[in-house]
Amino acid sequence: MTNPIDLPDDLRAVVMRASMPDYTEWQRQMRAIGGCSNPIRLIGRRVVSDAATGKVIDVFDTSALMPGYLLKGCGNRRASRCPACSKVYQSDTYQLVRAGLAGGKDVPASVSEHPLVFVTLTAPSFGPVHARHRQTGRDGLPRRCRVRRESEPCPHGLSTSCLRRHQEDDEAVGQPLCPECYDYVGAVLWNAHAGQLWHAFAVYLDRHVAAAVGISRKALRQEAKRSYVKVAEYQARGLVHFHAVVRIDGPDGPTSPPPLWATTGLLEDAVLSAAKTVSVTAPGPDGDRTMRFGAQIDVQHIVLDDAVQSQGLSQRHVAGYVAKYATKAAEVAGAVDRRVRRLSNLDNADVTPHARRMIATCLELAELPEYRDTTLVNWAHMLGYRGHCTTKSAAYSTTLSKLRGDRAEHQAAKHREALGLPAIDPTKVVIDAEWRFVMAGLQRGEAAIVAALRPRQHAAT
Repeated sequence: MTNPIDLPDDLRAVVMRASMPDYTEWQRQMRAIGGCSNPIRLIGRRVVSDAATGKVIDVFDTSALMPGYLLKGCGNRRASRCPACSKVYQSDTYQLVRAGLAGGKDVPASVSEHPLVFVTLTAPSFGPVHARHRQTGRDGLPRRCRVRRESEPCPHGLSTSCLRRHQEDDEAVGQPLCPECYDYVGAVLWNAHAGQLWHAFAVYLDRHVAAAVGISRKALRQEAKRSYVKVAEYQARGLVHFHAVVRIDGPDGPTSPPPLWATTGLLEDAVLSAAKTVSVTAPGPDGDRTMRFGAQIDVQHIVLDDAVQSQGLSQRHVAGYVAKYATKAAEVAGAVDRRVRRLSNLDNADVTPHARRMIATCLELAELPEYRDTTLVNWAHMLGYRGHCTTKSAAYSTTLSKLRGDRAEHQAAKHREALGLPAIDPTKVVIDAEWRFVMAGLQRGEAAIVAALRPRQHAAT
């Protein structure tokens, strides 16, 4: 038998961790949280008492566990930071979006009959970049990147044409043809004000709906309510664009039918006209700039899952699409998934030259008087985008907090059932809990075990 001392350092650490007396309980807890990459260790106790009599029903104390602590998932939504917790976040987002499309989670099924559209709002161009085209040409091959016959070189002597057929993993995709010609200030300012532009779009949308019907905005609020859920997706060029489900309900939200004048066609026309008209002003080093959405504005109908696909996007497809991008951020555009306070933080990071220039521009703009009091420097790693990845209006559907609470209650009930304990009515008990944070992360030898455990865990679920 091989002596553990003779093994490589990493393998020896795994063997040593697996031989510890608390390993079985630690592995059980890691399986329970799906193989979290950055688990949180807690110590404390929880006492469940009957609300009427005060009788203690259940006591849980971490001192009774072999490790002496309880593991809790980090809850990070980014797949690059924690694949396990991001998978849970993605599933919750899917359920949240799907409930607003087809009903469920306290949303009536009749909501699927309300006017619904799937909207994609893109960023404008700040300079030509290398692109990968999914469409094929007459030869059956992917289209060439950027065909410009008889094109003149840029002022820096670089070609403004590219005849390559970029593959999906080509590092050139999203990179400017000429970095010196690219408007980095404009790109960062657009990301920084994209959230404000979306808010203005929502306001303009109500105005355009009211104008199409021929009523005032005050009257519109008494007859209908606009609901939405949106996700911000990073393009390869580092700019965000928005995918959103927009819906018209009655005045009380999804539980009330929309007015007779509310049709999908009316909503589609209002979205297009509002998106083309809305703008916000962004102060910059060379004066104020007007920020608008790009020319590529897409509005598609949302149909039932069993409808003909040519009629529009299915509810399942839309929910999956939004949930997919809810776990991604600027790292898909070649940036990093952690905050950057200074450029020296990127010395050993795998960052594309384009993303590095955008981060540098963020840090430079943060020194301007107009942005000195903002959090732009905190969002340099997001290439200037300061909004949330996924947002929704209050009336769209359920909330992530509600979904997490329901899941916690379900898991607690299953745990009690496995132990042979009676079920607990959460409305008739008092829970007194006290927890203290110990540390976060994996100890030596644990990362390799978790990496091996995670695929099996996900396959089992």
